[in-house]
Parts: sequence; C-alpha cells; structure tokens
Amino acid sequence: MAVTPPPSLPAHPDPRLDAILNGGLPQELAYAFGGPFHLLLPERFDANVAAFRAALDEAGVDGRVYYAKKANKAAAWIERCAVNGTGVDVASLGELREALGHGVRGENVVVTGPAKADDLLRVAVLQGCLVAVDALDELDRAIDLAETLARPARLLLRRLPPAQPNSRLGLDETELATALERCAEAADAVRMEGFSFHLSGYATQPRTDLAGELVELCLKARVMGLQADRISIGGGFAVDYAAAGDWERFLTEQRPADYHAGKSFTAADFYPYHSPVAGSDALREILAARPSGTGAPLADRLRETGVMLLMEPGRALLDRAGCTLFRIQGVKERNGYAILTVDGTSLSLSEQWFNSEYLPDPVLLTTGDGPNGGPARACVGGATCLESDMLTWRKVAFPVRPRPGDLLVYPNTAGYQMDSNESPFHDLPLPPKVVVDQTDGRIRWRLDRRPPA
Repeated sequence: MAVTPPPSLPAHPDPRLDAILNGGLPQELAYAFGGPFHLLLPERFDANVAAFRAALDEAGVDGRVYYAKKANKAAAWIERCAVNGTGVDVASLGELREALGHGVRGENVVVTGPAKADDLLRVAVLQGCLVAVDALDELDRAIDLAETLARPARLLLRRLPPAQPNSRLGLDETELATALERCAEAADAVRMEGFSFHLSGYATQPRTDLAGELVELCLKARVMGLQADRISIGGGFAVDYAAAGDWERFLTEQRPADYHAGKSFTAADFYPYHSPVAGSDALREILAARPSGTGAPLADRLRETGVMLLMEPGRALLDRAGCTLFRIQGVKERNGYAILTVDGTSLSLSEQWFNSEYLPDPVLLTTGDGPNGGPARACVGGATCLESDMLTWRKVAFPVRPRPGDLLVYPNTAGYQMDSNESPFHDLPLPPKVVVDQTDGRIRWRLDRRPPA
C-alpha cells in the first residue's frame, strides 16, 4: 500500500544561495570546521535595509531604520550598519558596546528594553543614544544621570499598547502624563524627542492605529515645550518564508503521524511562514492605512506634523541573509522512516526551544560518492543524549536517502534561529559564522569577526 508522503514546505527559490551551495564550498567548510556552521550573506542585509528606506521615500516620510541586534549576534550586520548609516537597536550594555565598537555612532543607536541597568543608561547618555524609557523610576534615573554628567538625555517615552493591556512593557495613560510633566520640569537635562511602542504579532492596522495616537501625543507634548518630533513603531515586520499554496497545504495536511514519536502541533504553534504582506511591504501598508480607519493616511499625518518615523526590524532585515549547515553523522531506520543524527544540536535552531518547529524544508547536499537509493523520509536529531534534542520532528521527504557525510542546509535561519539559544552543551563548539562575499563574480569567505562565545 502506498504511503502518503508527509506535507512539505519548501522555502522560496533562491538562485544566488543555490550557486554557493552547489559548489564545493559547503563540503570544504564542513571538513575545515568539523561541525555545523552558519553562512552569512551581508549583501542581502544591505538590500533589505534599502527596501525599507525605499518605502519611506515613496511615501515622502522622514524616517530611520534601526536594526534590532537581538535577532543575530554576528558582527557582520553591525559592520554594515556602521558603513551605510543604519541605526542599531540594543537592549544591554554588551550590545551597546558591540555597536559602538564596530563604528556605529551613539546618535544612531536606540536603547530599548525594560528596567535598564545604571551602567547601560550611563553609557547611553554619554554617547548621545536615544533611550526608550519604560517606567517612571527609569525616567528619574535617566534625569539624575543627565544632570550628574551634564549631558542631556535623549528620550522616547514608551507607550503601553491599549490593545495589549497585560503587557509588562511601557507606560499607561496615567504614567505617561506624569512622565511628560517630569520631562518638562527637567528642562535642559532632557531632550524628550517623542514616543515609542512595540506590539506583539504582525498585523499592520494596529500599528497604524497606535502610531496615529502617538502623533497626537507629540502635538500635545509640544504644547508643553518638549521637542516630540519622532515616534518609533518598533519591529514585528513579518518574513515570507514560503509560498501561500505550500503553507496552506501544509497546515491542512499535517498530522501527528507526520512527526517522530507522534509529536503534534497546531497552526498556532508555528510562526506564520507565509505572509502576504511582509518586510518593507508591511511598512508601505502601515503608512498607507488610516489610523483607526478614519481621517488621512498615516503618511500624510506624519508629513503634516513634521513627525519622523522610526522602526526597529530584526528578522525582516535578515530575510534570506543566512543559512545553517549540519553534517549527517548517523542514520538509523525506525518504523519505516530514518532518524538522522547531525553533528550539532537543536540549540542552534532556536525555534525548537519554543515548543515549535522550524518548518522550511532542510535541503540535502549529497557527497556524490556512490548511489543514495530512492526517496526517503527522515526526522533529524542532534548529537546529544536528550530525547527532545530534535532539529526536525517532522519526517521530511528527501529525494534520495540521506547518508553519513551528507550535509543538511536549513534555509533562511539568520533571523533569530542561529544563536538565540546556542550553548556549548556537551562541550560541543558553537557553530562558527562564515561571511560570504559574492562581489566581482567571485565567491569568497571569511570568519565573522566576532568569535563564538
């Protein structure tokens, strides 16, 4: 009886990446490193930044893009930010030092996150960074620091989203009113430059709605003598990993029998791997929409009021900017499918540690030594003794049978997958990051300047 193949979810075609993977470089690097590694494509990062800037230009809106550094620890992205003037969003002293150390000017850094440490605030004020204030006591500390250092603190006031009242981040309406009064009273110690928010999820209209509210708050703050000429809408720009038909088919057809050990997932457990409006197109939609569905489009309101739009995309700037490769070191047959063991762990594919699954199909690169046999289904486990160390619970349908020595390529992993949860568990080394340069028709590589840590 024919076995129904498990649903697949191929990533969007990527001929430029295929040109790298189909050459000899992957096997050479796998031999050199003796373990898994990540490929970084900084040209893609530059292109994604340019796409966001183009969306602002098309709408005639003054704005600034800040790369959310938490999405990937590699130095390559910060180096590109320093060169092309992209801002950087940081939330720790370590991240701030990394940004400054790679040449990003303090004025191009926004400091976010709750309850910021005194050392972080001190360096941020000294370097002229823009600080998103999350609480009244944090505002008081920032003002005290500014007065002590005789340096004005550049501040945004972070708004608690009314539609997400249970969020632990931001100032509610009463706190916001108090914060504005304190900023006005602080006079030259503070440059209150505007307001910010960050919404969960990827819907665009709620971002337009809240941005419209922040524009009105800027106008009220100006009456109090405050600068208030910019707002930040945070991140949450979706990435489109796969085609709509493939995504819909996957969600419809997937069932526990398609996963090792009968593991089950619901649609709500997964990142939305297809998004009809993603990246810079989501920004276009936000700008074109009308706040709360009435009045002028957001872009018009920003222009009319002279309010600058700031944003902090992370994953969206890393779309197609990297992939992760593992070498297969063991193949075991079990109940009609294979269990592959690779030379790394699921700690280097972070989605697995959120009770979810990274769904874009891994691509098999065979060594070409001898016949592989026909199509085969296989799940993928890590090189540890933990039952839960699974890179892919799903029984992926491969065109040929995987063998030890073959490579598995997980596509489009630069955004949050590579290093959010990496750990040298079992004393296994962290996968190195390899920066690939495709200029002048040549493919060259170097190690990322930040050593694994």
